[in-house]
Amino acid sequence: MSAPHPFIAQRLAHIKPSATLALSQKAAELRASGKDILSLTAGEPDFDTPEWICKAATHAMEKGQTKYTAVAGTPELRQAIVGKFARDNHIDYTPNEIIVGTGGKQIIFNAILATVNPGDEVLIPDPYWVSYPSIVEIAQGTPVFLECPQSQGFKLTPKQLEAAITPKTKWLILNSPSNPTGAMYSYDELWQLSQVLRRHPHVLILSDDIYEHITFDDNQFHALVDVEKDLKDRVLMLNGVSKAYSMTGWRIGYGAGPLWLIKAMSILQSQSTSNASSISQAAALAALEGPQDFLKEWVQEFQDRRDFVVKALNEIEGIQSLVPHGTFYAYPSCADYRGAKTPDGSHIENDADFCAYLLDEAGVATVPGRAFGRSPHFRLSYAVSMETLEKALERIGKALKKLERMQI
Repeated sequence: MSAPHPFIAQRLAHIKPSATLALSQKAAELRASGKDILSLTAGEPDFDTPEWICKAATHAMEKGQTKYTAVAGTPELRQAIVGKFARDNHIDYTPNEIIVGTGGKQIIFNAILATVNPGDEVLIPDPYWVSYPSIVEIAQGTPVFLECPQSQGFKLTPKQLEAAITPKTKWLILNSPSNPTGAMYSYDELWQLSQVLRRHPHVLILSDDIYEHITFDDNQFHALVDVEKDLKDRVLMLNGVSKAYSMTGWRIGYGAGPLWLIKAMSILQSQSTSNASSISQAAALAALEGPQDFLKEWVQEFQDRRDFVVKALNEIEGIQSLVPHGTFYAYPSCADYRGAKTPDGSHIENDADFCAYLLDEAGVATVPGRAFGRSPHFRLSYAVSMETLEKALERIGKALKKLERMQI
């Protein structure tokens, strides 16, 4: 590896590009070169943004809503977000306790950079979304990873949380339903975690609820502040329109939290991007205030795909996948393939090798678990057509049959 350019700031020394975005780009480049690649790396729904939302954006442009807005978002959108939290989560906020950003990632950046000092610790259960640690490190904080293996459903326990909190702990990040695993905390599990947090009033909590509406079976989403309202003054509720409404490219995320935090985040945003796109804000307003019944149809489609994918994965010898409670990801274990010999005589030493083999041999792009902090696993997205999934799983099964696994 070449030395970094001398003009590059030291803060980037430990920051890596997003693995999921990089692999999605690689798959696209391979397809563009003429190779038959099926990409299961996408972190976005494959549905089109609903028509009425697009029309709302067109209407906003026609009305001249193409100027700067308030840094924290238009009054209309912030009021709609207040309504969303009251309607869906039974939590009361005021518009001044809401901030709108250019995607959920900016909301996290704002919160962490506005509060974390060098040496502050941020608790991150692993597996985790790829950007959490990097954002903490950019703020010169210290990510503290809490191991949540498949054997405990990829979820944090109260005992783990209690043991991990120190005087240096500034934040706990909770993501439910979870990217990459699809794991989801029940009401009782959240309540138990909340009782630990009540005993440690110096700890802030970032509740990443971006997949709130994509849940399956009888698993109900519960907002942390609804479960324990005593935590409201130190919880940042993170959400957005990207996943539920298939609006990833519109780049609208939002946060709700205590006034002091929202003000600090707004100051930071005022010197970075200023307001999010005025047109995208108009579209997000239509999404939150418009029809919601289509979500059931979309979620059912995701659930049908999940059922197919998990069944197909678990029918492959050596692969074990839990049933995701939400999102559009599966996170199976490929531990039984460590040390396996490929047809060309090389060996699979880790999940990165495993995913590279699937790409080369099967033409299927997936994401190695090391990107999310937990190996040996791999993430695949079922936010693609059932036809693509059927082809991809068939290819994966055939490719893995060509491997010579170690006998234990």
